[in-house]
Amino acid sequence: MGLFGKTENEVISLKKTVFLLLLFLFSSNNVFNAETIIEADTELCETVKMALISSNRKPVDKAIEKIYKNDIDAPKDLTWASWETEILKIKQLYGIGGLYEITLKVYPYYGAHNGYGEDEVVINTNGDLMGFKHLRTYT
Repeated sequence: MGLFGKTENEVISLKKTVFLLLLFLFSSNNVFNAETIIEADTELCETVKMALISSNRKPVDKAIEKIYKNDIDAPKDLTWASWETEILKIKQLYGIGGLYEITLKVYPYYGAHNGYGEDEVVINTNGDLMGFKHLRTYT
């Protein structure tokens, strides 16, 4: 049990709901016409992109672990960086505000950012890993 007796999935779902609510409230087209305050080194679109990618670290970590589990040459410290990750597609599944499926291109690395490969990872806004595809290993 986590926050206020909620399960980990309930907490993740709550965090994503709050994130989407805040995104709505601070968008320029909402009924409040509030001005967005950006406390980041990037513009709003880039900031939201980084927040979305970073908030889904667990399912991407799980994909990387599964992709490279049988690769005997894969370094033990294999990881990935949100700032190097690309959003390839966002698919709206059930209407505005419903579930979204996000396809990411991830570049796993080891050590001091030594590139090891390229992978596609599909997640949804519930924090679930939907699928993955290994694209290439650098030799």
